[in-house]
Amino acid sequence: MFGPLVGRRCRLRDFTHRDLAEFARYRALPEVARFQSWTEYSLADAQKLFVAQAGTRFGRDGSWYQVAIAANQGGALLGDCALHFLEDGRQLEIGFTVAPEHQGRGIAREALALLLDHAFGTMKKHRVIAVTDADNAAAQKLLEALGFRKEAHYRENVFFKGRWGDECLYALLASEWPKN
Repeated sequence: MFGPLVGRRCRLRDFTHRDLAEFARYRALPEVARFQSWTEYSLADAQKLFVAQAGTRFGRDGSWYQVAIAANQGGALLGDCALHFLEDGRQLEIGFTVAPEHQGRGIAREALALLLDHAFGTMKKHRVIAVTDADNAAAQKLLEALGFRKEAHYRENVFFKGRWGDECLYALLASEWPKN
């Protein structure tokens, strides 16, 4: 079980059945799927993820956990964050997706700041990483604005949607997070 973590405009919380149709809708959009591992995303995919996650203990090493980014006013689903609890227990990998109609408004930045406060504060993580497609300039700009540094640019390291692609690794240490 996760959260909730409440910010000024949004909150991070566990997914509910009510979220699944909207979750599947925005993940199926070509502009969202462009930098993601999927090509198509359906309601059945969302339900499968929800059921699988229900049997996962939050924070278990090696596991992924998806949390909802919801509006404080009305509770609408705005996007999601993924947390990958790395095997050593002290590091966390994050990912994020925001529905296109909510992009460019600072929602992802607010949500990730809430998540980083929690990761470095409550969870006592030493290091948080994020891997992004090298062509995803918006994600890279957001990570850098939050204080992440680019540690690597992997050349043609992933065969992705029929071609070799580049990825960038970003990282942030607890000692570098401004609230620590």
